[in-house]
Amino acid sequence: MSEGTSMVMESSENGTDLSQDDNGTIVEMPEDTILSQQTSVNLVPFIGQRFVSQDAAYEFYCSFAKQCGFSIRRHRTRGKDGIGRGVTRRDFTCHRGGYPQMKLSEDGKMQRNRKSSRCGCRAYMRIVKRADFNVPEWRVTAFSNIHNHELLKANEVCLLPAYCTITPDDKARICMFAKAGMSVRQMLRLMELEKGVKLGCLPFTEIDVRNLLQSFRNVNRDNDPIDLIAMCKKLKDENPNFQYDFKLDGHNRLEHIAWTYASSVQLYVSFGDAVIFDTTHRLDAYDMLLGVWVGVDNHGMTTFFGCVLLRDENIQSFSWGLKTFLGFMKGKAPQTLLTDQNMWLKEAIAIEMPETKHAFSICHIISKFSDWFSVLLGSRYDDWKSDFYRLYGLELLEEFEEEWREMIDKYGLHDNKHIISLYALRTFWALPFLRPYFFAGLTSLCQSETTTTFIQRILSAQSLLDRFVEQVAEVVEFNDRGSKQKQPRKSQKVCLKTGSPIESHAATVLTPYAFGKLQEELLLAPQYASFVVDEGCFEVKHHTQMDGGCKVICVLCEEQISCSCHHFEFSGILCRHVLRVLSSNNCFHIPDPYLPSRWRLNSSSSINPLSNATRQHSEKIQLLESLTSALIAESIETKERLDVACEQTAMVLSRIKDLPRTTQSANDIVYNCPSDLILPEVEDTDGIVQSFTMGTSHEPLTSGKLKDRRPRDGIDITRKRRHYSDSCCGHFEHDSSDCPMMEGDNLNGDALGYI
Repeated sequence: MSEGTSMVMESSENGTDLSQDDNGTIVEMPEDTILSQQTSVNLVPFIGQRFVSQDAAYEFYCSFAKQCGFSIRRHRTRGKDGIGRGVTRRDFTCHRGGYPQMKLSEDGKMQRNRKSSRCGCRAYMRIVKRADFNVPEWRVTAFSNIHNHELLKANEVCLLPAYCTITPDDKARICMFAKAGMSVRQMLRLMELEKGVKLGCLPFTEIDVRNLLQSFRNVNRDNDPIDLIAMCKKLKDENPNFQYDFKLDGHNRLEHIAWTYASSVQLYVSFGDAVIFDTTHRLDAYDMLLGVWVGVDNHGMTTFFGCVLLRDENIQSFSWGLKTFLGFMKGKAPQTLLTDQNMWLKEAIAIEMPETKHAFSICHIISKFSDWFSVLLGSRYDDWKSDFYRLYGLELLEEFEEEWREMIDKYGLHDNKHIISLYALRTFWALPFLRPYFFAGLTSLCQSETTTTFIQRILSAQSLLDRFVEQVAEVVEFNDRGSKQKQPRKSQKVCLKTGSPIESHAATVLTPYAFGKLQEELLLAPQYASFVVDEGCFEVKHHTQMDGGCKVICVLCEEQISCSCHHFEFSGILCRHVLRVLSSNNCFHIPDPYLPSRWRLNSSSSINPLSNATRQHSEKIQLLESLTSALIAESIETKERLDVACEQTAMVLSRIKDLPRTTQSANDIVYNCPSDLILPEVEDTDGIVQSFTMGTSHEPLTSGKLKDRRPRDGIDITRKRRHYSDSCCGHFEHDSSDCPMMEGDNLNGDALGYI
């Protein structure tokens, strides 16, 4: 029988067999144990082996255990007979020896049965104290290396708590880093660079550092809730619209606290339809889980909705945080909520927000792929990742299900637990299942990086604990200022790339961010063919596609538009398939219901809804915009037309300036209307490219210098006259002579002699 599996029982006067239970005295191994450099780790313990002390025996057995793939602990002592002999026997056991036992808490209730690594392993080494010639020494009297569990590999055993030691010098540096406001991950990365070790190869882990920081704070823990709550109370006194709530445990320790700012509540009214709840970070200063609610505004900028600090990571804690957040927002739950793959949070959302569509952030899932599949798939890992990304972005459920099975067969992942889990939760992360719900672009990788950057700025605010809430407010205010700077200015120009009236109309209504998304779809729309299937029903597919395609329902008289790709439901922007159908049916304006208010220029919650007086001017302003577009389109045909248009427009503008102003300025009307006046600069090229400036109505109308049409190959390229006036208000099937808008206001082409 080999040495590694043999059992040699004690045969001395202390011949009591080792009973593997937890009733004996357990002395945990000290953290600062340093293995003796004089001990040969190639030796195996044997009966009769001698040591000068208990610590020497412990160090030897610890070295042997680390080499084998396990760690040890001091299990029980024998020999305290009260005659002065002291400890005469010591047992060292495998760290997985014994069984976990339920313990009663102070209030008499059974504690939660936490998962334990103990499985009754019977590997151990026993030493007994002997005194030959009055010289005390310790001898090995029993040894067993039989394990009932799998031993760890060399790169895994170093992560066991017994071998994760932090030297005094490292403790001092960690303390210094904490005072500087660094996160634990930043500390580890910096120390790896300083020591020149590979990523994750320090002799201690992130958990060890957190435990060390926790021990530093235990002295002043009683003051933590007082300071944090005092900060919130101070802000509440200064601004009654500031909101916060907290919960203390039975020992008067801060258990949970959440807060939000007045500006955040206002933003939530307009942009709280799609929300990210990020719980992947911890606030090291309080050793609490940090949860941040964020979203995206109409300019694509990250908006802050609220913060929460939770002591524990369980269903009860998350439920408290979600209920408190709903209380801040007057009970309005988001339509969609994006989180990391946390099962406790998943259960809490199902309880507190049953009507909200919950989804997992694909970025958090992808970040785990390297650990899950890189070793398993080897050289095929990159190919598998490419296939996964393609499956993730599919449009149809049937395609996803079919190609998922093909991918599993291709890479032989039928029994992989991670693949099984991903498939079971596919409705929470795969886009084919999420497209019917509005996410405002939050699922994109770019938006996820922006959100992470914003949260990192919040984490950096913990450098001064006594002003943490105030510093978070400064981060939020700085972000809001950046968002306002991104808003359209008078000098901002938008480039029209298609020459489509739909594009011109959308540019006056949508923010540059949303217009850019729509423009991307417009540019791709000509690549698709549209076929009439039934009245109001179309089949749209790419020109290279033989089968399949998307089904589009378009009934303009009822303003009913839908597509089977669910792009509008998912992003709030019409897809290329619908835009192709609209263009084929001579529709020059996008119906109002499909230009969502959350993507419009005036969708900020700080802007009040249109007043009745302003609404009365809205239709006339839209008509003026349409006429201006038609004027430009007709004028650029020839130089003579352009000269007349500039001359007459200057005269009209001069007359308007001479008219008296009312109490409600023209600027107010234009600011509150769905769109601003188009002031184009047109550059005549093969592909029509127009750019216009967003401005107010009382600014001078100017036109850029137009290039003369030059003949190509001796042929005069003079465009034929285009009758844009036939589609005066954006709807087809009538012209300017019987336009209901122009008839109602007695404004027709003849009445405006300058056109």
